[in-house]
Amino acid sequence: MNVGTQRGAIAAVQVFGLAVWFSMSAVVPSLRADWGLTAGGAVWLTASVQFGFVAGAVASTALNLADRVPAHRLLAASAAAAAVCTAVLALCADGPDVAVPLRFLTGVFLAGVYPTGMKLMASWAGSAGRGRTMGVLIGALTLGSTLPHLIAGLGSLPWRGVLLTAAAAGLVGAVIALLLVRLGPHAAPTAPARNPRYTLTMFTERGPRLANLGYFGHMWELYALWTWIPAFLLAAPAADELPGSVAVTVFLTMGIGGAAGCLLGGWGADRFGRPPAAMAALLTSGLCCLLSPFLFQAPPPLLFAFCALWGAAVIADSGVFSTALSEVADHRYIGTALTGQTAIGFALTVVTIQLIPLLADAIGWNLAFLLLAPGPLAGALAMRAFGRTAARSPRGAGGSTA
Repeated sequence: MNVGTQRGAIAAVQVFGLAVWFSMSAVVPSLRADWGLTAGGAVWLTASVQFGFVAGAVASTALNLADRVPAHRLLAASAAAAAVCTAVLALCADGPDVAVPLRFLTGVFLAGVYPTGMKLMASWAGSAGRGRTMGVLIGALTLGSTLPHLIAGLGSLPWRGVLLTAAAAGLVGAVIALLLVRLGPHAAPTAPARNPRYTLTMFTERGPRLANLGYFGHMWELYALWTWIPAFLLAAPAADELPGSVAVTVFLTMGIGGAAGCLLGGWGADRFGRPPAAMAALLTSGLCCLLSPFLFQAPPPLLFAFCALWGAAVIADSGVFSTALSEVADHRYIGTALTGQTAIGFALTVVTIQLIPLLADAIGWNLAFLLLAPGPLAGALAMRAFGRTAARSPRGAGGSTA
């Protein structure tokens, strides 16, 4: 199978396999009616997935699964297990007491889908085109994560039907992974022994440390925005006049807009370098955080355009951090490094996912996203230092420059 077909297959697995990630967020309005779901309950339906992802990533890192198990099999098994958890929730859950543990397990298994997909995609790209290749992967993640909003916004399915549709998509992704996806010619050699400590060791190297710090600033903002942008838009004066519905607007701005941003970010990373591309996206999304109180009152066309810009900027740099880390970390443990990076980053997302609705209750949705601004701004400073380190070191930003 040629390079283009492999990249397309890996991207397809991400679109379908990650459709279960925000499936509960897409049906929260229905659950408020059926379950009497509170705001706190809605938070835990999302936060439990993030906690599960962190737990799964830590376990994968401790066992070096991403570097020791055939990647396409790990990808297929993880996507299938996450889909089964979602289907069981749709068929059996009647409240958060059952749903939250199942969402936690979903997150555990998703830790075998996203980081493994990054390793596979990187194995099909040399350094010169890796930014664009990873941009395709993150664009697929973005579309998959927002797909349930489209399912809920366009159809008249009950919430259980939305979840079952997302679960079916996940199973399709698992089949594609098992039958079509394979490791590419640029894969690093298999790790000679388990080295779970590399997740910590990489922070002693300046290049990986700065790449990770940039990523953590990015993650401070990303998933809180994706989780709570529907509530922000529902509270806005223009909510009833947005295209289609709030759910469709979220898919168009965060999903389609985000995928376009990923492709642009990947191109920029290869054309202008990793640090400039990441800094441009981080500073743009940070500015959007600061402007959100003013645009909250905007008319529908301006609010839609603002959300599209924000949706593109907030995710455009995600693939850049993965690319940068894959180039400066110990090549024997790239899978472990990427999994460790995502584990810590997703642990941070739990903090902002929990805090945003509390802040909204205290001061209003128009001001709540100001909390996210420090993350991308701090990330931009880290990537500025990363660029300086790369310029000084003949080995790049990693290695023995710590």
